[in-house]
Amino acid sequence: MEKVSSKAEFDAAINSSKLTVAVFKADWCGDCKFIDPFMPEVEEKFAKDLNLIEVDVDHVGTVSEEQNIMGIPSFVAFAGGEELTRYVNKMRKSQEEIEQFLQRAVEIHNTRS
Repeated sequence: MEKVSSKAEFDAAINSSKLTVAVFKADWCGDCKFIDPFMPEVEEKFAKDLNLIEVDVDHVGTVSEEQNIMGIPSFVAFAGGEELTRYVNKMRKSQEEIEQFLQRAVEIHNTRS
C-alpha cells in the first residue's frame, strides 16, 4: 500500500479516474495494527479494480481533518476527486468486512463509469 506523506500526494491520488481507497491509520492504533497482517492479501485481491493508499493521521493531519476522519482505521473511496463511499465505525474491522466494503466501492465506481 502506497503511503501518502503530504496533502499534495493525497490530492493527486484521489483525483485519479481509477478508484482509490484511502486507509486512514496511525502507528499507535491497535485496530490498525490488527488489519496490517491481512491487508497485503486484500490489496492483491483488488489490485485490478482499485488503488489503496495509506494516510497516517499524525503525519498528514490536515487531510484527516478535511475528510472529517473521527476514528481509525477508516476507509474512504474516491474517484475523480469525489468521495464515493466510506467505511467508518468504532468496531474492529475483519478482513471479510473490509473486502465487502471494497467490493461495494468497486460496484459504486462501476455504475458511475
